[in-house]
Amino acid sequence: MSVLVLWIAVHRYPWLGPLIADNLRALLGPERVSRIEDFVYGLEDTWNQWWRSDEAPKAYWEVPTTSAAPPPPPASSADDSPPPPPPFLPKDVGPLHGALAAQGDGVWVPVPDPADPSAPPLMFKTLIHPDRKRPWAELFVVAMDLTQIELHLVAGSAEPRALTAEGRKYERSGLIPDDDQKRLLAGFNGGFKMEHGRWGMRIDGVTLVQGRAHGCTIAKEKAGQLVIAPWQELEERHESFVWWRQTPPCMYLKGERHGGLWDPEAKGWGAALEGDTVIRRSAFGLDEERKVLFVSVSNHTSARAIADGMHHAGAANVAQLDVNWSFPRFVVFPEDRGKRYTRSLFEGFEVDEDDYLREPNARDFFYVVREASAGR
Repeated sequence: MSVLVLWIAVHRYPWLGPLIADNLRALLGPERVSRIEDFVYGLEDTWNQWWRSDEAPKAYWEVPTTSAAPPPPPASSADDSPPPPPPFLPKDVGPLHGALAAQGDGVWVPVPDPADPSAPPLMFKTLIHPDRKRPWAELFVVAMDLTQIELHLVAGSAEPRALTAEGRKYERSGLIPDDDQKRLLAGFNGGFKMEHGRWGMRIDGVTLVQGRAHGCTIAKEKAGQLVIAPWQELEERHESFVWWRQTPPCMYLKGERHGGLWDPEAKGWGAALEGDTVIRRSAFGLDEERKVLFVSVSNHTSARAIADGMHHAGAANVAQLDVNWSFPRFVVFPEDRGKRYTRSLFEGFEVDEDDYLREPNARDFFYVVREASAGR
């Protein structure tokens, strides 16, 4: 009974799971704790396959029967200002598995700017059920127009723990800067803790953790374009980027799935030492032209399932971000009486209303702002 109560508490209070895991790692070491986590998640998945095998895929929001056309751009003015950008509307992709879908799977639904609902939407969401064996596995995907947004990276107040001399001197706020909060659209989690793979990070001209061979690297060029590529392709010029963050090896590159993911029960990517690893995950992707950013959070997915779901949504290049119950999240920032607060875009992901804004985040994260001229 005590184990059941603890399991429920960990899933109800996001801070509890990491606290218990960190204390256990200090006592038992990371590898033993990983084995324990893998065993527990394996039990949960075995139970779900027995108890939920006949469960129908679930929908979480109303989906229009036909995709609404985006509003036309405002008429050009008589001055010499550049014309407004074309409206953003991703192409519907439909279900990944036709026989396993909820109503509206793969249909893009606009996500209004929570602080300015009248502005043309730059974000769209969809739901995909990515696993034939698990109808309860869910992938929530957000597509964003990179021609009209800016993506920023913030080091957590504690993670990734710096391994360089310059990194240990780097001042961390763990917060979104005040100057960016007026144009703020969304935020989402970053990568793994340092001890979980020693994946690298560089920000503000400071390397916190050195890049690691074979790491999938998300980087921002000075011109603003985003890149997803293996470290060996970026290492020689890594100091030229505004920032970069590493993850486990790229799940998809140029539309091709990583060879280690041909097995649906692949054991990499934050994963399992034994058996299935079916957990909450998150991922970051770019389309082939690097004009659309895809970010996803999931429930009960394997590495293969989230990778294939992201590719189905439109991502040609895919990197996995953080995993486990407490860390994947995609949030928006509505206003109430002139004050921003944090809210999960998707049901079942617990966040505090002060996260990223007033309460420093211990782990690194990304946030999205509308370009000053976008849709205005």
